Amino acid sequence: MKASEIRKMTPEQLNEKLAGLKKDLFYLRMQHATNQLDNPVKIRETKHDIARVKTALAELAAADQKQ
Repeated sequence: MKASEIRKMTPEQLNEKLAGLKKDLFYLRMQHATNQLDNPVKIRETKHDIARVKTALAELAAADQKQ
């Protein structure tokens, strides 16, 4: 997911996306622990996506606080 796509989302959509990504990360970790994960790079990609969403939420919060 690209940062430009994330910045177009509303805070509600971002919170939903964040919850979904955290759930995905949990399942990926479980698959990794049981040696069922085909592509371990997916864990890193999911972590990066979570960071992007959290950054976008922080930017929106800072913009609201500034106004």
